Amino acid sequence: MVKVGIPRSLLYYQYYPMWRKFFEELGAETVVSPVTNEAILLSGSSRTASETCLPVKIFVGHVLYLANKCDCMFVPAVRSTGGKIYNCSKFLGLPDITRAVAPESPVILDLEIDLSRGQGNFLKAVYALGNHFTPDRKRIKAALEEARKANLVYRERMVSLKLTAVEAIGEESRNGNVEAEAPLSSCLTIAVLGHPYVLHDDHLNHRLLSRLRTMGVEILTAEMVEQEKLNAAMVRLVGKPHWTFESDIIGMGGYCLEKGVDGIISASVFGCGPDSMMVSVVRHRARELDVPFLSLSLDEHASEVGIVTRLEAFLDMIRRRKRICV
Repeated sequence: MVKVGIPRSLLYYQYYPMWRKFFEELGAETVVSPVTNEAILLSGSSRTASETCLPVKIFVGHVLYLANKCDCMFVPAVRSTGGKIYNCSKFLGLPDITRAVAPESPVILDLEIDLSRGQGNFLKAVYALGNHFTPDRKRIKAALEEARKANLVYRERMVSLKLTAVEAIGEESRNGNVEAEAPLSSCLTIAVLGHPYVLHDDHLNHRLLSRLRTMGVEILTAEMVEQEKLNAAMVRLVGKPHWTFESDIIGMGGYCLEKGVDGIISASVFGCGPDSMMVSVVRHRARELDVPFLSLSLDEHASEVGIVTRLEAFLDMIRRRKRICV
């Protein structure tokens, strides 16, 4: 059985159930790298230029971990997921980056996804990917349909049960927990904005979501809200979108501000150009509505103690505003 390596980074948190189903339907086995750790981060950093963004360095580290554990590596190039809305350039060049910095990697399955060029172009790319496993187009098309259904179930589960991506995949037990102490009763509702690969990588964000829950917070992330509502809220704030993740950040921020939350936390990676613009829009609107807003900028040198201190101060300020005693 062919083993397909899938790095646990970047788009993994959005699409893994769909990818797994597609490859399994074609008779392949998916091999996923473990949760990010210091060794994975260091190995990725050692192969990339210093100015490369942290998530890409982590991705390369996951690729290197899988290099001798699979027969091929799935590294899609996601250009556009619809309309004239485009991804960050790092997603467009990811297969080429991988080949350049990880030459020991096995064959790269570099599916290019560009829905701005039409459904026909997308199907052609999927058939080319499926041909690595079978020449039967009917089987490839059936696998694509089963993958689509798996993705719908995955997203509906996160919305209906208010689960994070990690919880919906069923991997929360692997990510470890914050200090062994009983969580406080949830008396605050905080919206947490950011890319899925930032919010759900505990090593990158210093266990942000689990820490907030331990501190007595009910968290809301973009995957817990219907996509249509996020898109509508985004349009009300900025009009026509340009970046793929605008609904996850601007849309989620706008939606939560309209519905009412106790505060908003934005977690972004230092040096991310699109994030600097998107977060600014939400921060400005939160200031207008007098909603507390905390912006966390993460990089390789971010201090865990510093993150915790800022979270504690932010939540304490909100509780004082609400006169909540915990």
